[in-house]
Amino acid sequence: MKSKNAVIALSALAHEGRLAAFRLLVKAGPAGLPAGEIAQRLKTLPSSLSSNLMLLSNAGLVKSERDGRSIIYRANFDAMGRLLGFLVEDCCNGAPEVCAPLALTLSTCASGKCR
Repeated sequence: MKSKNAVIALSALAHEGRLAAFRLLVKAGPAGLPAGEIAQRLKTLPSSLSSNLMLLSNAGLVKSERDGRSIIYRANFDAMGRLLGFLVEDCCNGAPEVCAPLALTLSTCASGKCR
């Protein structure tokens, strides 16, 4: 991932509403959620949610697909993985003992048991 793309993704996440929406979509997994359900769960106005989802989508962190009259939003797990990889790429200049807690967290999450 290029630095510019990482900045765009991190900027998109640097807002309470967008971060909450992204985390909810990550929890929903590959099935995603319809926009109305996201708004309901987050107790947010549809217009605010629409703006937030558009920014997340423009950053490549969220994908959408029309399903009848609904739009289903999904976290883009590939993009999330690239962003995480970018952030830890040069972790502690090769000192694995320093990054071990992070590696444990990532492997725990990969197994579906995030803390």
